[in-house]
Amino acid sequence: MSDASGDTGLATPEPQPIDEENAMKLQHLVEDANLKGHPYGEEHCKNCLYYLDSDAELAYCWQPKVRVLVDNDWWCQWWEERDD
Repeated sequence: MSDASGDTGLATPEPQPIDEENAMKLQHLVEDANLKGHPYGEEHCKNCLYYLDSDAELAYCWQPKVRVLVDNDWWCQWWEERDD
């Protein structure tokens, strides 16, 4: 049982080396893709060719240089218009 200070007898979680490695890789991806957390005018992930599920708020981007889960309002330099 924990007290008001939250002391459960468990160690405070800390990032592991793999977490720091993943964070660095993702930061490089963000910089390389010029990935932004907001649209660029009318261009945003939800209307991009590479956004796998245009009805979802979060979906996989299959652009070969990105390939991560993205928000539907994000944007990157490889945005390409959908044909539908």
